[in-house]
Amino acid sequence: MPIISVFFGIIIRMYYKEHEPGHFHAEHQGQQGKFDFSGEMTIGNIQSRTALRLIREWAVVHQAELRENWDHMKAGQPLNSIAPLE
Repeated sequence: MPIISVFFGIIIRMYYKEHEPGHFHAEHQGQQGKFDFSGEMTIGNIQSRTALRLIREWAVVHQAELRENWDHMKAGQPLNSIAPLE
């Protein structure tokens, strides 16, 4: 469960041995969600509109890095940290 970024109380993870399509997981105040690389929650229960907006904003800025980490994960390589939203 590598943590790849943390910002504003939001924890972003990418798990090994995941299935397509590419995605990441986010946690905020005990609520969790699975997101595509455009930042849209596909499954989950994060209800804070602010948290969802921040996750979406972060994902859009870091799409290339998320895809790179997805490729690393599939190859069993270490994941890179991604800069937090500031």
